[in-house]
Amino acid sequence: MREGAWALEARDVVKSFGTVRALDSVSLRVAEGESLALVGESGSGKTTLLRTFNRMVDVDAGEVRVGDASVADLEPVALRRSLGYVQQEGGLLPHWPVLRNVALVPRLQAREDADLRARQALELVGLDADEFGGRWPGELSGGQRQRVALARALADRPSVVLLDEPFGALDAITREEIQEAFVGVVRRLGVTLLLVTHDLREAFLLCRRVAVMRAGCIEQVGAPEELRTSPETRYVADLLRKAGVA
Repeated sequence: MREGAWALEARDVVKSFGTVRALDSVSLRVAEGESLALVGESGSGKTTLLRTFNRMVDVDAGEVRVGDASVADLEPVALRRSLGYVQQEGGLLPHWPVLRNVALVPRLQAREDADLRARQALELVGLDADEFGGRWPGELSGGQRQRVALARALADRPSVVLLDEPFGALDAITREEIQEAFVGVVRRLGVTLLLVTHDLREAFLLCRRVAVMRAGCIEQVGAPEELRTSPETRYVADLLRKAGVA
């Protein structure tokens, strides 16, 4: 791969919270246009690792890079505006209507076509802008709110999108529906995707590679079929078996 082709990179990253070592010399690379899932049990470090890329967490040691730049050299607010980000509950502003929520980053970036970008993003995730643009977040179903959150993450057309358990709060039927729509959107746009999930089935469905984390370390990184056929540790094998994907 050519120099600088990594969209996201962590190099020997260490992060502690008090006496707890959340990340223990973690290294990971995500190529441009690649989709990679971080999976593991609660406390494995997957959300902490994801948040190092948008500087919601600053590391104690090691280096984190987005594109050609070390995030330590980037202004945090500008960095966050350049990346799409969706959290579990969506994080929509309840006192703003849908269209204004989705147009948030384009407006902050002073885009003259901010509302047009927001409308296009809503259509991209399967919501009619005329029908939903004027609604309040509290008037939406859980699935609709997550579609709006995804639209907001995509509205300024970022090259990288970070997703932290974005479907975890949805019921099974809605979750499957949103996952299918999401796969289509991401592949159509060709963005780089880093997904945090505790659900191996979801990881295998949505991403081309999966990194299994445990106690602040990465146990194995590989394509879903590679993990199925050649688990490198007993922990990975047990995780696959318990999830019913072995």
